[in-house]
Amino acid sequence: MRFAHVLSPASVDPRLAVIRDDHAILVDTLFPGAPRTLEALIAGGDDLLARVRDAADGGAARHPLEGFSFASAVLAPPVILAIGLNYAAHSSELGLKTDSTPTVFVLWPNSLAGHDATTTWPRALSESVDYEAELGVIIGRPAKDVSPDTALDHVWGYTVVNDITARDIQYSEAQWSRCKSFDGFTPTGPFVVTADEIADPQDLHIWTVLDGHTMQDATTGQMVRSVATLISHLSASATLLPGTLISTGSPGGAGYSRDPQVFLRDRSTVTVGIDGIGTLTTHCRLID
Repeated sequence: MRFAHVLSPASVDPRLAVIRDDHAILVDTLFPGAPRTLEALIAGGDDLLARVRDAADGGAARHPLEGFSFASAVLAPPVILAIGLNYAAHSSELGLKTDSTPTVFVLWPNSLAGHDATTTWPRALSESVDYEAELGVIIGRPAKDVSPDTALDHVWGYTVVNDITARDIQYSEAQWSRCKSFDGFTPTGPFVVTADEIADPQDLHIWTVLDGHTMQDATTGQMVRSVATLISHLSASATLLPGTLISTGSPGGAGYSRDPQVFLRDRSTVTVGIDGIGTLTTHCRLID
């Protein structure tokens, strides 16, 4: 199934919707007590998901998607865990070494943004802001010390993430959370696709288009560490709670490494996508 958090002109609160054929089925209208957010749906487990699926199949009202805008694919994850240097080409172009264990950092919740939103930041703070297309993994069942062989059993679904990064701040500080956690620097979505729809998370085309030019064009099969390996590693030290979002790293093609360098500018439009999951667009504005 495919889900999104949608916003109507008459409401400021996101509502969970099943997405089918460019139409939205509002989940909270399907039956009394139906979940209004993805987090509530995940918390209800397989039984609630099955009930939502059955109700959506039963002739529920459909609304054209063009009548809605999108909020972030996840609204209140317990934590957003990000993985750095998980594609060899990206590590090399940034002049950084891929370590023997994953580089892990946390993204702040204020950075979450939806599809087709505008992300704004002060020009004085950074003019070296870069894009990073990433596969987002959403945990469905608690994962504690799981093996790579069973790790994917704990995945609820997948989404698209743009891990926007202020490169000058990244290289001036010892940790990476702040440079990637400006307001609106973690657009996600617009869709979450349930795990059963993705046969192999290591066989997905991932790409970025900036102002009409293709900048990243790769496959998730180029990850240094697979999704299953990352979940296993992270779960060894801490329980991964339902709703946790893991952003799994970006392939080569970053603007920082180009000659001349290419960064997100005032009025830039950047679109990242993963075939079979979705296409995520962000509009950029710099404040003088």
